[in-house]
Amino acid sequence: MDETVTRPQAPEGGGRAPAPAAASGVAPAAISAGAPAVASEVSDVPAPDLVDPAMAGTVPQTDRGRRTRAAIIAAARRVFERDGYLDSRLVDIASEASCSVGTLYTWFEGKDEVLAAVLLEAQHEMLHPGTTRFASSDDPVAIVRAANRAYFEAYARNAALNRLLDQVAVVDDRFHRMRMARADAFVTRNARAIHDLQERGLADRGVDAQIASLALSGMVSRLAQSIYVHGLDAPVDEVVEVATRLWTNALGLTAPGLGAGVSSAPPAPPAPPR
Repeated sequence: MDETVTRPQAPEGGGRAPAPAAASGVAPAAISAGAPAVASEVSDVPAPDLVDPAMAGTVPQTDRGRRTRAAIIAAARRVFERDGYLDSRLVDIASEASCSVGTLYTWFEGKDEVLAAVLLEAQHEMLHPGTTRFASSDDPVAIVRAANRAYFEAYARNAALNRLLDQVAVVDDRFHRMRMARADAFVTRNARAIHDLQERGLADRGVDAQIASLALSGMVSRLAQSIYVHGLDAPVDEVVEVATRLWTNALGLTAPGLGAGVSSAPPAPPAPPR
């Protein structure tokens, strides 16, 4: 491969990544949808990508090109996680990948494209199942606990990358919008699950499913960030148990009367004696 600094206008054996098709069923604005509509309108579609694949540089068509590009992406992740996005330099990434800067420019126009490629490679390992529709025989508390465990374990495995995402979302509005759309998709899925529990009389019907999902999902996300990015010390089993108890208590799963439509307001104080 020609390893000159000048980027080819049309690299041999390569091409720009195609833009993705529009996602169906989930949109950034879905977070404001009413809870009853969420259960019928949202299908089991994949969450939006962390980044637009069209932002991720040139896609090679040869085995050699794919190997070179993969090595650059792997090296870039190490550099980004070590130095942070703002302090990382293309020359450092090239050095880590044992290639020239010219080779890097064959596949990427700049640091933002390299980061986009890193995130596309890593997003599947960062996924967690979230909550789903509950079958009548499912134990909802056990499912919430399993979903929380999967989330915290995935977050811990990718703590350095999650820290990197926090940095980039502040300085690049494109990454911020994509990240918010992905978060909204998971919030909407959780809202659908909460609505299902309300329909079955298991969860407090006095709360809006979408707002409850936003609050509870935000709580879990912030907890993971505090522990795995900011370095607070807490055993994962204890974290999972506390998060699950807060989830289930908030939804009234530990107070079955709420699901039957009983008011969640505190009882009135007794009348004073006459």
